[in-house]
Amino acid sequence: MRDLATIHTLAGTLFSQPGSAGAWDALRLTAGQREHYEQYGFVSGVKLLDEAQVDALLVALERLVDPHHPGNSLFYEFHSNESSNPATTLFHALGAWRIEEPFHDILWNPAFLVPAYQLLGGAVRFWHDQLFCKPAHHGGVVAWHQDYSYWTRTQPMSHLTCWTGLDDSTTENGCLWYVPGSHRWRLLPITGLAGDMNEIMSVLDDRQRAEFVPVPIELKRGYATFHHPLLVHGSYQNRSDRQRRAVVINVFRDGVRSMSDGELLAGVPPIAAGERMDGPFFPLLMESLNPA
Repeated sequence: MRDLATIHTLAGTLFSQPGSAGAWDALRLTAGQREHYEQYGFVSGVKLLDEAQVDALLVALERLVDPHHPGNSLFYEFHSNESSNPATTLFHALGAWRIEEPFHDILWNPAFLVPAYQLLGGAVRFWHDQLFCKPAHHGGVVAWHQDYSYWTRTQPMSHLTCWTGLDDSTTENGCLWYVPGSHRWRLLPITGLAGDMNEIMSVLDDRQRAEFVPVPIELKRGYATFHHPLLVHGSYQNRSDRQRRAVVINVFRDGVRSMSDGELLAGVPPIAAGERMDGPFFPLLMESLNPA
């Protein structure tokens, strides 16, 4: 099966480029949205996908969750169930962009790239994607964590996460929760991604415990939330009768370097410590804020 990592532009017609400078400008975050990100560590409710685009991604997702998909070997990670609780299920995979065209082309979606460029303050380079799926009734948790605690093999910390719902995401079906302002905390030790929601409390100091006041991020499908790499976030179980599926795009500002001589992602040729992150698996997605 063809590895779509060899294609560094739109491969299909699901997304298109704006035709004028004005159309590009319409995709920009407002000053208020950028200030919210700086103050609280996130900005939410950004529309990235229309209904047809969400439907196309869901059709592709139905194929991807099958471990017998002919492109399954191209995933960096594939967990049919990453939950530590056998009574719940959390599907989690990295690398869908290499396998199914809609998940490849979403990386070049201008509605994503313009806010990403603004929040990073410069050219946007791809890190990796993720799929998170919680089935109805027994969807597992994603425990409280900071993304960068898993990414210290790349420095400096100039990273950004974009979480996009492929279903309406609510408190009932396991939406994302943030701890506002926690992006100003130090880097915390890893306490697990799919286990005990309360484990993080063991690594917080008294001030952090006092500031630990999570807020739910409810989103309509096709809408996204962007967050800082140190922002503490997680999500609870899905006990509703609806699925909760999401795609996550992780990027960093061009110029970030490898800090490891080993594999940065499973199966990807290493980039020597100290060298810039680039090459076919880490493509430059947007070099300028005004491509038109």
